[in-house]
Amino acid sequence: MPETIPQAIKEDLENAADLHQRASSDYEKCVEFNKLMSDLLGRLEDAGCYKTADKVMSILIDCNPKQGAQCDKAARIGDKMKKFQRDR
Repeated sequence: MPETIPQAIKEDLENAADLHQRASSDYEKCVEFNKLMSDLLGRLEDAGCYKTADKVMSILIDCNPKQGAQCDKAARIGDKMKKFQRDR
């Protein structure tokens, strides 16, 4: 049975995907992406959407913003975000 993700969370997941495309070379956008995904993780768990929450958690495991450094996992996270969007 597919999960029923609340519309507000779906919209924020779309925003996170768009944000990540701009975040790989911008520390502040990267931090914003990380915070949004962390918030979404909690909201998904509260909504009982554990499968989707697990996918968000796997993205957060690789997301570690570092000031003054290019994200070395941007491509990997970008691929996960694209797959995540296709799967929904």
